[in-house]
Amino acid sequence: MSLRDRGPGLVFWGSVVAGLLLSLIAWPEPYGAFRPFWLGLVVIYWALESPARMGLGVAFAIGLAGDFLTGSLLGEHALRLVVLAFIVLRIRPRMRFFPMLQQSLAVLALLVNDRVVMLMLRAFTGEGLPDWLFWVGPIIGMLLWPWLFLLVDVARARARAREA
Repeated sequence: MSLRDRGPGLVFWGSVVAGLLLSLIAWPEPYGAFRPFWLGLVVIYWALESPARMGLGVAFAIGLAGDFLTGSLLGEHALRLVVLAFIVLRIRPRMRFFPMLQQSLAVLALLVNDRVVMLMLRAFTGEGLPDWLFWVGPIIGMLLWPWLFLLVDVARARARAREA
């Protein structure tokens, strides 16, 4: 199999690696709350556009990689990404045809749900409640969604064009 035949797969794994690397970027302490959940955005995109590539098992494996790389509680990212992938796969037939503004609002709802799951995990581990800036990350993710969607969509289209 030549490199040309693996184009869409390279876009998929390239976006996953980019999400993992963006998760590793250190932000200054006052701005850490503004960091979007990059892996979540990548999982939402691929579960929405290519459910054959992004199943629950793949989301779990990506989450475990995120746990190892960020040093978080083992299984935290995995659980969060599986919940995200499950919800997106359930609402995919409707969400694919939303206009971009409505899709961005749906992504906001998904990322807020992710924060609720994260709060539940923190409660189970005995951590305290975060401050109000904890809820800013989903808004940043919503604002980045159209640009991320277009960026990965263009990369997929170019990879498909090279295949043909």
